[in-house]
Amino acid sequence: MGERFARVMEKLKSLSDPKAVEGMARFGINPHNTYGVSIPNIRKIAKEAGRNHLLAQQLWESGVHEARILACMIDDPKMVGEGQIESWVRGFDSWDVCDQCCSNLFDRTEFAHRKAAEWSRRKEEFVKRAGFALVAALSVHDKGATDEEFLKFLPIIKREADDERNFVRKAVNWALRQIGKRNKNLNKAAVETAEEIQRMDSKSAKWIASDALRELKSSAVQKRLKST
Repeated sequence: MGERFARVMEKLKSLSDPKAVEGMARFGINPHNTYGVSIPNIRKIAKEAGRNHLLAQQLWESGVHEARILACMIDDPKMVGEGQIESWVRGFDSWDVCDQCCSNLFDRTEFAHRKAAEWSRRKEEFVKRAGFALVAALSVHDKGATDEEFLKFLPIIKREADDERNFVRKAVNWALRQIGKRNKNLNKAAVETAEEIQRMDSKSAKWIASDALRELKSSAVQKRLKST
């Protein structure tokens, strides 16, 4: 396992791009311990590596930005415990690592819905973002979930819509939009929630609501929902 870890890290390092790191920093991504490897290249390495829980742990512990994204792509959700994701979520220092973990791994664990609700109450910026990024990911990936499982997130979205922190408000907005694009019933409920949020005395809430309503009421979304 040590040899394989070393080979993967060497591969990541060989794809490093200092100019890409500079660009990432401009988009709010922490440049510390970052190689500047593109997501398509990380996905290619993940495909070659296959599912590997132990290798994923080693990659995460390296602290390297791209290695952590690769870790969430190759880890086995069936082997991931609550202790692991609580440890990982506390280590988030960039929105992209947060979102990749939520969309590639956390949303496939058996406790994903519960963790989304729990993290939505947390004060730490990236932990709170993870709660809503997880809702967005579940809205897309959890095909078997009932409408009721997503309706319960709408009051949570409304409750946290006044958080002015950029990485939080964008995730709250993302969660609301993804729920509303799931089906006609949830679209109606999400639009109603957005209209309630729009009346709140908060710049963040008003932005979240207006942006969500623009998409949820759009002809493109409405046409797609009618055809499902």
